[in-house]
Amino acid sequence: MNDDVIRSTTLEKPVAPDLLANIDAYWRACNYLSAGMIYLRANPLLREPLKPEHIKRRLLGHWGSDPGQSFVWVHLNRLIKRDDLNVLFVSGPGHGAPATLANSWLAGHYPEIYPDRSADERGMLKLFRAFSSPGGIGSHCTPETPGSIHEGGELGYSLSHAFGAAFDNPDLIVATVVGDGEAETGPLATSWHSNKFLNPATDGAVLPILHLNGYKIANPTILARIPHDELEALFKGYGYAPHFVEGDEPEAMHQRMAATLERCIADIRAIQANARAEGDRAETVTRPRWPMIVLRTPKGWTGPKEVDGHKVENFWRSHQVPIVDPASNYRNLSLLEDWLRSYRPEELFDENGRLIETLRALAPEGTRRISANPHANGGLLRQSLDMPDIRDYAFEFKRAASVYQSPTVVLAAFLREVMRRNMTSFRLFGPDETASNKLDGVYEVSGKRWVAETLPEDDDGGALSVDGRVMEMLSEHTLEGWFEGYVLTGRHGLFATYEAFVHVIDSMFNQHAKWLEKAKNELDWRRPVPSINLLITSLVWRQDHNGFTHQDPGFLDVVTNKSPDVVRIYMPPDANCLLSVADHCLRTHDYVNVIVADKQPHLQYLSMQEAIVHCAKGIGIWDWASTDQGAEPDAVIACAGDIATMEALAAVEILKEHCADLKIRFVNVVDLFRLMPDTDHPHGLPHRDFDSIFTRDKPVIFNFHSYPTLVHKLTYNRTNHANMHVHGYRERGNINTPFELAIINGVDRYTLAIDVIDRVPRIAGSGAHAKEWLKNQIIESVRYAHEEGIDRDEIREWTWKG
Repeated sequence: MNDDVIRSTTLEKPVAPDLLANIDAYWRACNYLSAGMIYLRANPLLREPLKPEHIKRRLLGHWGSDPGQSFVWVHLNRLIKRDDLNVLFVSGPGHGAPATLANSWLAGHYPEIYPDRSADERGMLKLFRAFSSPGGIGSHCTPETPGSIHEGGELGYSLSHAFGAAFDNPDLIVATVVGDGEAETGPLATSWHSNKFLNPATDGAVLPILHLNGYKIANPTILARIPHDELEALFKGYGYAPHFVEGDEPEAMHQRMAATLERCIADIRAIQANARAEGDRAETVTRPRWPMIVLRTPKGWTGPKEVDGHKVENFWRSHQVPIVDPASNYRNLSLLEDWLRSYRPEELFDENGRLIETLRALAPEGTRRISANPHANGGLLRQSLDMPDIRDYAFEFKRAASVYQSPTVVLAAFLREVMRRNMTSFRLFGPDETASNKLDGVYEVSGKRWVAETLPEDDDGGALSVDGRVMEMLSEHTLEGWFEGYVLTGRHGLFATYEAFVHVIDSMFNQHAKWLEKAKNELDWRRPVPSINLLITSLVWRQDHNGFTHQDPGFLDVVTNKSPDVVRIYMPPDANCLLSVADHCLRTHDYVNVIVADKQPHLQYLSMQEAIVHCAKGIGIWDWASTDQGAEPDAVIACAGDIATMEALAAVEILKEHCADLKIRFVNVVDLFRLMPDTDHPHGLPHRDFDSIFTRDKPVIFNFHSYPTLVHKLTYNRTNHANMHVHGYRERGNINTPFELAIINGVDRYTLAIDVIDRVPRIAGSGAHAKEWLKNQIIESVRYAHEEGIDRDEIREWTWKG
C-alpha cells in the first residue's frame, strides 16, 4: 500500500515490543495453517523440502480474506484475555473458514470437539487433509465449524445475525467481520440500520469490522474504490463512529489495530454504562453512535506478491488459490515453499507440532475462547418458554361454522401472554405488518422496538418503545437475520409476514434449513436450538383487493424441498386450531415451522378440545360434515387451508341439497406432511391409514390452499393417487372479489360440487340439472361481483346449516 494515502484513526502504540512480537508470531501461525489447509496433504511442518507429492491432488479453498480475519481474531484474543470480555465472532466474508478453523485449532478448542485433529503434528495433518475434501470439512463456516452461527456460503447476513445474537444479551460483544464484497448485497446494506434497534441498556453490542481488502472473485469492490471522505460520511450517515485501520506493514498495523480495538471497546462500555445508569428511566435511552472499524489491508495479505508475472497480493487473484499448479510446476512449487516458510513454522511449533507455550498463553481459556463461546452453540443456553394454557384463550361458539372470527386476533391474545411471561427470551418479528396482521394485541404488554428519533405524534398509537419486544423493519432479510441470530443463540420467537412476500427470504430459509439438518443429524456437540416459527398470513384468497402481485402461496413448495427432519407445515382451519399449532411450535426445537393462517374473519369449526385432538392427529374425518354415516363413501372431499375448508364445506351442503343420497366423507388436513408416507417423512401416514381415510378407489376432490401440484407431489405414490383431483391456486388473479378469485382458480363451492358430480358415475346422469344450476350460480356470482364490487350476501354471510 502507498503510505501517503494510508489513514488510520489512531497511531498510538499500546502494545509492548515483546507482546507485539508474540502477537505477530501467533498471527503467522494462523496464516501458516490457513495456507496449509489449502495446499498440503503431507509434510505439514515442512520438515523436509516441499515435493509435488506433498501437495493435494485438488486445490480448493479461499485465501484472500483469511489473513485479515485472523488479524482481527488475534487482537480480540488480547483484550478478551486482559479484560475478561465475552466475545462472539461472526465471519461474513464468503469461504473464510481457514481463518476461523486455524484460530479454533490453535486455542485448543477444535481438538476438544474433534479429537482426531489433535493439537500436534498428527492432528495438524488431519486438519489439512480434511479441509475442502470429500468427507471432510467445508471451505466456509459450516455448522461443523466451532464458534460459528453464520455459514457465509450465501453472503449478506453477517450483521443481521450479529444483532440478533446481541439482543437480550447485555454482556455479549459480537465482533463481526463484514466482507467488502458482502457489503454490496441488499441484505447487508440494509442491516447497517440495525443500530437503530439496539438498546444499550438491555442488549449487548455489535462491533462491525468492514474488511476493506478491495476485491471480490474477479472485480474490485465498490466501497474500496470511493474516496475516503465519502466512505467516512457513509458510515457516519448510518449512525456509526467509524475508526480506520489501514496499512500493510505488520508491526505498524498491529499497534494500530490494538489501539483502535481498545478505544472501540472502551466506547462500547461507556455507552452501556451511561444507558444502564438510567435504571428505571429506561425510556429515556437515546441512540448512541456505536463504534465500527474499517480495516483496509491487502487481499491475500502476506501471500505471494506475483505468480507467473501476474499481480496476486492486493489483487483479485489472491481470492481463492493463489498458486494453482505447484504440483506440476517446479518454479511455482518453489514459490509455494518460500511462501509457507516465510511464516517460519519452526519458530511457532515445537518438535511435536504443538504451538509453543509462549504463544499458547496468548489465547483465552475455557469458554472465553472465541470458538468456545456458548452463544455460538446456543442450545447450551436454551431455556424452554414459560407457556400459558391455550385453553384460557379459546374462542367459544355454540355451533360449528356459524360464527366468523379473525384467527390472528385470537392468537395475539395468546402471544401477548407468552411475551409477558418471557420478556427477555421471546420476540415477535414482522415487516411493518403486526397491526395489519391483527397481532397488535401484543402491544398491551410491549411496544415496537425503536431507538431512533421520535416525534410527539408517535405517542398517538405509534406503540414505539426503546425496550419493545416487537421487531418491525421493512426488510424481510434483516428481520429473518435477526430472528436466526436470536434463535441460534438460544432464544425464541415468531416471524409473521405476508404470504406473497415471504419469498423474499426463500434463500435465507434454505440456508437455515441446511444448517439445522447438519447440526441435528451429524453434530452431537451442537445442542438443539429453538425453532424458527414462520406465521404466513395475509393469504392469497384474501388478497383480492391488492391484486395479482400479492397472490402467491408458493413458499410451501420451497419448504417441502428441504430435509424432512427439519421442516413442518401446518394449515389450521380456524382460530382454536391456530392456537393449538402455535402452542406446539413454540415448544419445539431444531425445526422450521411454517404456519399458514389468515388474518381476516373466517368461520370457526372446532372447540378448543376438538382442535387439540385434531391438530395432534394432523388429519381427520369431520363426522359432522360427512354424509357417509361410517359407510363406504361415494366420494371424499378433502381440504387444507381456511378458505379451502369453507368452500369445501359449502360444496358438501350444496350436494346434500341437490344429491341427497350421495355419501360424502369430509377430511381436513392440518399437518400437510401427513399426506406423505411415513417412510418419507416423520409425520407421514402409513399407507394403510391413508387408504382408510381416503379410500383405495373412490374419487377424492381435494381443495387446497396453494398450488395443486404440491398435493400431487406429496401423494404421488399413494394407492389412490390416480383418483386424487386437486383444486388450488392456478396463478389467475387481478383486482377481484374474494369469491370471484376463488371461482377463476376453481376452488369455489360450485366448481367443487360439479367435480364431485362428474366423478361419481352413479349420479353423472341424474346430476345434470344440479350441474346446470351450479354453472348458473358461477355466472351470476361473477356478474354481481363486477357490477356491485362485492360478493353476494349469501356468499359473504354463508354459514353451515347442518
